[in-house]
Amino acid sequence: MELKVYNIKGEDTGRKVQLNDDIYAIEPNEHVMYLAVRQYLADQRQGTHKSKERSELSGSTRKLFRQKGTGGARRGDINSPLLRGGARVFGPKPRDYSFKLNKKVKELARKSALSSKITDEAIMVIEDFNFESPKTKQMVKILDAFKANGNRNMFVFAEPNKNVVLSARNIQRTEVALARNLSTYDILKAKKIFLTESAIKPIEEILG
Repeated sequence: MELKVYNIKGEDTGRKVQLNDDIYAIEPNEHVMYLAVRQYLADQRQGTHKSKERSELSGSTRKLFRQKGTGGARRGDINSPLLRGGARVFGPKPRDYSFKLNKKVKELARKSALSSKITDEAIMVIEDFNFESPKTKQMVKILDAFKANGNRNMFVFAEPNKNVVLSARNIQRTEVALARNLSTYDILKAKKIFLTESAIKPIEEILG
């Protein structure tokens, strides 16, 4: 598979790059993409939620009413879940939401995500670039050149690029990512992916 290479002005350079069909041209597997996204979101959860049970509340344990004859529900002490300020029944407890996915499943999910983006023409290959100093206006010009300003965009680099990161951080829905850290969630979330030429090789080394 070949894709055109553009410069940061949005102009066709006349060059093309060869992409690995085993990564960018497979039949997307929606189920493994769902599993990978579900695992990613589960890993983001702290799982520190906690509500107090009856034995954990401070308060008198004296029985407020007699067991029968009141016409109301049976309730014991003031910590009863039936009363305002009482304990909670089956409340949340701290837990770990993460779960395991096989390495090959996660690789297939990323390949499926990249292939689906290629099908949607949502991936563009651009020349490597850098800024002499952080400047948001420079990044806005690039987005305007591709008519992508306002979309959810992601620029993928092979190596950390501090000036580009600082230039993009004040632009809503625009992210800068490293090729080796790409996740299925990141790929699917972006409406437009700008893949720098140098980022192609690391992706193929990881997924190829």
